[in-house]
Amino acid sequence: MSESKRPNRRDFLSGRAVAKRAQEAANQAADELAVPSARRPPAYLMHVARTAMACEFEVLLNAGEHPEGPDVALQALDLVDRLEDQLTVYRAHSEVSRLNARAATEEVVVEDGLFELLSLAMELSRETGGAFDITSGPLSKVWGFYRRAGRLPTDDDLATALQQVGYRQIELNDERRSVRFLRPGLEINLGAIGKGYALDRCVDLLEAGGVTSFLLHGGTSSIVGRGSRAGLLEEETGWIVALKHALRPEQKLAEIRLRNRALGTSGSGSQFFFHQGKRYGHILDPRTGRPAEQVISSTVLAPNAALADALATAFYVMSVEETAEFCARHAEIGALLVVPGAKTGAVRVERFNLADNDVRLETQPTPSSGT
Repeated sequence: MSESKRPNRRDFLSGRAVAKRAQEAANQAADELAVPSARRPPAYLMHVARTAMACEFEVLLNAGEHPEGPDVALQALDLVDRLEDQLTVYRAHSEVSRLNARAATEEVVVEDGLFELLSLAMELSRETGGAFDITSGPLSKVWGFYRRAGRLPTDDDLATALQQVGYRQIELNDERRSVRFLRPGLEINLGAIGKGYALDRCVDLLEAGGVTSFLLHGGTSSIVGRGSRAGLLEEETGWIVALKHALRPEQKLAEIRLRNRALGTSGSGSQFFFHQGKRYGHILDPRTGRPAEQVISSTVLAPNAALADALATAFYVMSVEETAEFCARHAEIGALLVVPGAKTGAVRVERFNLADNDVRLETQPTPSSGT
């Protein structure tokens, strides 16, 4: 057997060295056993990550598949930094912060990408009957979640906050690409859709750079899969991601296959507080101003990450029946809802528009009424 050539630094950074070594090991094993092997070489992955938007964004690439992949992935993460600087409400100089400061008194022209994002948000608000609403920031403030210090508001404080909420009070002008708020005190917060939008912009950049197979996530709750992980059998194409059990995080609830789709999941497991023994989660119903309580967790599969993120939030707020009606109108949207079961501590899983090869449940929940 010939001696392997030592990989250079560029081979190592691009993953070619790892893939080459794996192939050599597989060939050596086959030669020594003198029998053909039906198994493919292990699918090594390269990880390129960065902290942004209060979470870790990560690009996973098949090692050696795309020589320029790591460089393009770094460009995508640079883009996330720029988008955070545009969309955040926690920086006074951001475009969204400046929009919030001016739009109640004047028409504000915004960047094209931001205008398209706001247009999508308005459409989703109408489609979900207001369950998704980017103007609900005053509610997060009055409940203390804006600064991650939950508190129970008074009825008067809540009523005042509700008067400052309402997506119908946003006026968009398609021709001028401008925004106007029709009510003083109105403001927007893109926290429930901005991360997905950033992922979608990264997908565009990666694909323009010739990278066709990758898994991209922002904080693991927003994920996009394109192409397939190398080494899978033909019938197993795509990327497999695990979904944690909402009540028992150490357990896996399901495995979901992403094939050129995005996944978004919402729950209040990380932000909540107790008052007089009652638990209050951070996902608020913009229609009532109070924490949503009907769903334990919601997971959505959609054509892009902005849709998946926003609808995961909306479905967490909506009833199971409302989600079923929405999915009946939109065959391209799949949903997995975890709701309380008949007994204390038990859960029931509702599925909508998800084929058997899209999701495999790890537990045996109460049979769902979904499709």
